[in-house]
Amino acid sequence: MSQTSPRAPHKAIVLAAGLGKRMLPITATMPKPLVKVAGQSLVDFALDRLHEAGIDTVVVNVHHFADMLEAHLSTREFPRIVISDERGELLETGGGVKKALPLLGDEPFITFNSDSLWIEGKEPNLKRLVAAWDPERMDILMLVAPLSTSIGFEGRGDFHRDESGRLRRRGTDPSAPFAYAGVAIVKPELVHGTPDGAFSANAFYDRAIAKERLYGLCMEGQWLHVGEPQAITEAEQCLAASKR
Repeated sequence: MSQTSPRAPHKAIVLAAGLGKRMLPITATMPKPLVKVAGQSLVDFALDRLHEAGIDTVVVNVHHFADMLEAHLSTREFPRIVISDERGELLETGGGVKKALPLLGDEPFITFNSDSLWIEGKEPNLKRLVAAWDPERMDILMLVAPLSTSIGFEGRGDFHRDESGRLRRRGTDPSAPFAYAGVAIVKPELVHGTPDGAFSANAFYDRAIAKERLYGLCMEGQWLHVGEPQAITEAEQCLAASKR
């Protein structure tokens, strides 16, 4: 599907307001989105992928070291960046999306965690996600990463995925083969009627699951989960190896 498809999202939000506590002591002096891996900040990785996928407007929410992050973002020409200011109150992933909804509009949009990083496969994963989006069947389409190939992720997996791509949570199972890779296409209707203040984006996912309309696209390449300082070195080694 081409980028000009009327079904393709044209806006996105990069979730960049978090305190990044697991990345201490680095985040004692800077916001996590400005942490560099192989010479590039995490937020620039996200913005570059969105620009490549044809997204023209990106909302970035700010809270922790907001001035520093805004100064960095002001140096970029593409994509067009709109700030959602959360200096007054940290709203978590769901609350951040809800606050930004007037800036995102009434069409499906992409949510992108600012610490989501990966090595591409044959085709860019975000372009694949946009091409696979089917609003007739889906309320959310997530990029999911196989645990078997992911680097830096310590969890037991988030989701099971059936042959059609539909997702269900791990629940009480000891493990599940896929982890949420931090990027999703979301219909704005899922945000309506959610609580005010801080809440997790899991509220949106649960609404989609209840309707059996949460789907996952399996990431190609390799997901690099950069959650803690020691994960930076591991991610850099993987990136260097992929370029040999």
